[in-house]
Amino acid sequence: MQPAVYILASQRNGTLYIGVTSNLVQRIWQHKNDLVAGFTEKYGVHGLVYFELLDDMLSAITREKQLKKWNRAWKLALIEKQNPTWQDLWPTIL
Repeated sequence: MQPAVYILASQRNGTLYIGVTSNLVQRIWQHKNDLVAGFTEKYGVHGLVYFELLDDMLSAITREKQLKKWNRAWKLALIEKQNPTWQDLWPTIL
């Protein structure tokens, strides 16, 4: 599978969630269908607004940790650089 780091949002400039996975399609489907108990289910964070595909899982985990340390303004700028309309990218990964 292809390791990836991703950002979900509840809405534009809303609640953000950063995660890592080895199967992006499966993991986002799980989030969208509330099959992942916890933060995303509780706060309705289901829109895929950003993702990066990486070469290996170690790189993906390292990137996830890096992004989680960023302040909110940097995260928003990262999303808006690649996805200025905050479109749900789910259809683009199918």
